[in-house]
Amino acid sequence: MFQATRRRLALWYTAITAVLLLLFASGVYLYVRSTLIERIDDTLNHVVEIVERSLVIEPVNSDVDQFRISVEASFRNNADTVEDDHIDLEWFSPTGELLWSTLSESLNIPIHANRTGETVRVIKGEKGTWGDSGLLLRQITQRVEIGRQVLGYLRVSHPWFEVTKPSRQLIFDLALGTFLMVLSVAASGWFLSGKAMEPVGESYQRLKQFTADASHELRSPITLIQTNVQVALADLEWREAEATTSSNYRQQLKVVERLTQRLGKLVNDLLFLARQDSGSSKDIFSPCPLDALLMEVVEEQQLLATEKKIILNLELIDPPASETSPELLENWFTLVGKWDQLVRLFTNLISNALQYTPSGGRVNVELVRLEGSNRVSRIRYSTPLLQIKVSDTGIGIPAEALPRLFDRFYRVDPARTHTAENTATDSTTGSGLGLAIAQAIVEHHQGQIQVESCVGKGTTFIVTLPITLEP
Repeated sequence: MFQATRRRLALWYTAITAVLLLLFASGVYLYVRSTLIERIDDTLNHVVEIVERSLVIEPVNSDVDQFRISVEASFRNNADTVEDDHIDLEWFSPTGELLWSTLSESLNIPIHANRTGETVRVIKGEKGTWGDSGLLLRQITQRVEIGRQVLGYLRVSHPWFEVTKPSRQLIFDLALGTFLMVLSVAASGWFLSGKAMEPVGESYQRLKQFTADASHELRSPITLIQTNVQVALADLEWREAEATTSSNYRQQLKVVERLTQRLGKLVNDLLFLARQDSGSSKDIFSPCPLDALLMEVVEEQQLLATEKKIILNLELIDPPASETSPELLENWFTLVGKWDQLVRLFTNLISNALQYTPSGGRVNVELVRLEGSNRVSRIRYSTPLLQIKVSDTGIGIPAEALPRLFDRFYRVDPARTHTAENTATDSTTGSGLGLAIAQAIVEHHQGQIQVESCVGKGTTFIVTLPITLEP
């Protein structure tokens, strides 16, 4: 239990840290990427400003109102200027015709003014030199004009790999750093969760030890009380005088005897559960023929069934006719387990079925061996299974009570809780631990127990046990 809690805590530490690291890494990546883009845009705008200042403007045919850009004079040195910065220039006429370019091949991109920067993909032509996926460029297009006259368009381009290349490297660095940090946090979380669970585990162990010790210590005085009451009852057998007083005295002693028997059973149940919880039980498992065990239990419960006029039946499902191995047939219903615990398990289930089945009803016990092809998908054992069904035609259990049915001291009907009066007069009243003990025994044998019930129609307990236990 504590190991599972420790794993969950470590997993939560790791998961939360991983989410925070991913958010942090995403923020760093977006910030660095936007910074790179802003730097390129600033560079392009700076180049536009420099080129605009270097443009040579001259009048057209001595007309002072019409001007043009002298391409030869304006761009004769610009190619060498921008080559080192990987920046390309293009000059277009007012009608959009390309007049001058530092590029070896035209981009074939329509002209439109854009000073904020945009990313474009250029697909190669038939004789293009770019890759199959094209070329990514960051561009700024400036409309050059005097007054209301447009002199032309200046387009400045910068390769996009100046952003993608450092971005890819940053993604790799962030991913590697995040992975290493998550591993470190997972190891630290496992260590810290172990440290955090230590005081809880110690407290839990002390509580279990106290419960076991208290149950063990209570057994001795209860045994002494029961012994003395039995001796007193034996002494009264030969007393003849004071018949009335003797009768009253005998009745009181019988009440005390029943109470001590009930208390002794309760202490034994608590001691059993405490040992199962602590794992201190050193049970020795051995082959148990479950068919013989169920015959014995059914025979013991037959008297109660006869008194209540209930039909109690045991049904053993025969092995298939294809099975011919004599050794396997002889041990068809044999499993590895603890005989006394299995007797207690099925005694609890069958006695409960008889207790809550009205007269004239029926209790059926069925035993079948399940091979691999017949298993229920929820069972995760690699060995064959034995399945036992205890079905009755009793009062049934409400659906809302089924999830808590195996809780300790839980009772489906509060009216069934024994009072002081029926405690003294009914020695069969349960302590509310029967099904909890049944579940503990089943889990101790690495099995499963399920219940199906319908109010007014009956209840079926299904116990599935492996033939052999996993180490």
